[in-house]
This record gives sequence, structure tokens and C-alpha cells, in this order.
Amino acid sequence: MKTRRIGQTGLEVTEVSFGAAALGGLYRACPREQAMETLAAAWDAGIRYFDVAPWYGLGLGERHVGDFLRGKPETEWVLSTKVGRLLRPVPTGTVPDYSYVDPLSFDADYDYSYDGIMRSVEFSYARLGLNRIDILYVHDLGGYTHGAERNAVHLRHFLDSGIRALEELKSSAAIKAFGLGVNEVPVCIDVMTNADIDCILLAGRYTLLDRTAVADLLPLCRRKGTSLVVGGVFNSGILATGPVPGSHFDYMPANDDVLAKVGQMEAIASKHGVPLAAPALQFALRDPLVSSVLIGTAKASSLERNMKLLSPALADSIFPEFDNFTLVAPPLGAEAVRV
Repeated sequence: MKTRRIGQTGLEVTEVSFGAAALGGLYRACPREQAMETLAAAWDAGIRYFDVAPWYGLGLGERHVGDFLRGKPETEWVLSTKVGRLLRPVPTGTVPDYSYVDPLSFDADYDYSYDGIMRSVEFSYARLGLNRIDILYVHDLGGYTHGAERNAVHLRHFLDSGIRALEELKSSAAIKAFGLGVNEVPVCIDVMTNADIDCILLAGRYTLLDRTAVADLLPLCRRKGTSLVVGGVFNSGILATGPVPGSHFDYMPANDDVLAKVGQMEAIASKHGVPLAAPALQFALRDPLVSSVLIGTAKASSLERNMKLLSPALADSIFPEFDNFTLVAPPLGAEAVRV
């Protein structure tokens, strides 16, 4: 599989990467055997960049990914994990409902400070059972998760000291790159105005449907040499399923406007003889600013099906036909959009 560079670093990642949220049991349980089978399918498909986080299954995702990569040649894979949440043990059966099924018995506390980030990295090494992490993303900083008032505190902690932890880790060669792992554009602008970062793992805001990143973030990334890793290319599923009853957009049931827009997009894809999921998956990779597109699943069959959507490459002339049916996320309010 072809690779692309992360920012202005020397790190190369495969154009398609594997996101391990589902391996942490997101919405449904993911037993170890199933996780290993899915990771093996990703490896067999040529994927060599794997992304995980302490949040995924409250440590379970990191354990699965670490166990898998430990048996692979060290020079062949790239790994990213995240900082910003510290896990602490809780009694069995008392884990809050974060939509993970059968997670490990931990809860999470937010900490974007220097000490919090350094502790998070050490804990991740232990859970992964690996001695190398290539990229660190600051996870879920921003009003989308915290609301405006609480995020102001977290952002101050990060800019006052947390960023220094990442810079030290990179300068010491403990990591090769760092950035943000978020679902929103405003916090990217806030951070990039005050600091230099190598990359942003942006979920759901630069897709065939949602173009929120286009107006301000993409030009800023081009000026500063910051790469995008694009996640959530199906926008919580609706670009894979189409506007069927029960389809979701941005982690919630899709409203009538979104259903109508996706219906129009589906008709365009059908006219060209392809499922809507194909242009949805190929869209972001058309931009050289994008280093990789992240595919997340807990099923080997789903991974294999999605990989087939990458070929043949669709003609560039198809994509402008979707432009009239795109949307931009409304401005964030004072309250958290997702808890």
C-alpha cells in the first residue's frame, strides 16, 4: 500500500489506517479472538498504521492492539495512541456506561497537563506491552466534548504545560509526531494559533457530506505544514448505509435535512454504478494534505468489504456532483455536544 508523510516529519504512514475504537467494545462486545482476526485482516490488506486510545474499552483497545503488533516486525508498523485521559481502577461492575460493552474495570479522568500527559504515556506503554509509540494525539480537547467553560480550563492546562510534554517527547525521539485527535474544528484553530503540531486526527469534519474543515482549517494546515488523518468518513454510518430508518449522523439519529442530502448523494452514486460508501471512502484521499484515512471496525468481513471500495479509483469528475448536498456543522454552543 502507498504511504504518505506526516506533516514535516520523516514518518510515513499507509494511506489507509486502522482505528481500534470498536476493538474496545464500542456498542457491542469484542472478544480477543475477534479482535485478533480483525487486526490480521487489516494487516493482510496492507494496512500498517494502527490508531488506538486509552479511552477505547478503558484500556482494552490498547491491550488488543499491543498484543497483535508485538508479533509483527517492528520496522513495518506505525502506532498512534492518545493522551488527555488517565485511567484509574474501579470495582468490578461499577464502570460508568460510556457505550463500551465489557470494558476493563477502569474509569477515566481528564488531564491535559504536562504531568498528566507524561503519566498517560507511561500507562500506555504498560497496557500496550510495546516499547514504541510513534504518534501521540491529544484526545477530545474542545467544546464538543467538554463545553465552553470546562474546555477553557483544559485548553489552558494544555497550552501552559501539556504541549511542552509533547515537544520534549518528540525532541528526545520518544515519539516521531504529535497532534490533536478531535471531532471538531474550533479547537484545532485555537491550538494551531498558539502552537505548532504535526497532524490532526479529525473525525467526521472532512467527509463527502460534512465539509466543516474546508473553509478555515484546511488552509491553515497548508500554511503550517500540518497533516490530516481523516476518521469518521461514513459520518457515524449514514454514508455507508444510506438514509435508511435508524441511520445515524454525528453519533445521533440523522435529522430530515441530513437524510435528504444523503438521499441525493446516494442517487448520484447509483447513477455512476457505485455504492455511496465508495466515494465516501475515497473522497479525503484526493487531497495531498490528508496522510491517511482511518477505517474502524471490529469485524474482519467489514474491513475486507471496505477495502474493496478503494478500487477502482473513481474519476475526479464524479466528486463535484456531490458538492451541492454537503453541510457545515453549526457553531458549538456553550454546552458539550457529546458527553
